[in-house]
Amino acid sequence: MRLLVALGLTAVAAVSLSGCFHVPKASSPGLGLTDLAERPAEKSLLSGIRAYDDGLYPEAEKQLTNALKSNLKSPKDRAAAHKYLAFIYCTSNRNHECEASFRAAQQADPAFTLSKSEAGHPLWGPVYKRLHP
Repeated sequence: MRLLVALGLTAVAAVSLSGCFHVPKASSPGLGLTDLAERPAEKSLLSGIRAYDDGLYPEAEKQLTNALKSNLKSPKDRAAAHKYLAFIYCTSNRNHECEASFRAAQQADPAFTLSKSEAGHPLWGPVYKRLHP
């Protein structure tokens, strides 16, 4: 009998206390890729990366510069724009601009690093390694 009373009191206590806890409601869904891709700055970043991947470097430079001027929200996105600009500058023998872009990428996102294969590139790798020994 004591066991039943104890279990009953435990159940009553659990039900009573459950009113004290606030279960957060599901927050509104975050922004999706399609939402971000419609923002002018992010749209320019995506266009710039696509142009870079297609070997259209003057167009990539234009789009990436526009993305930065249009106020990219994410530090990682700003760093990515500067990184691709650094690649373009290094491949066109604009070493001062290349170095400045790598510095800007690091300022935008202190966690910025190149992948091992990117850091080993013969044109921009030495510039990057000089700044990140």
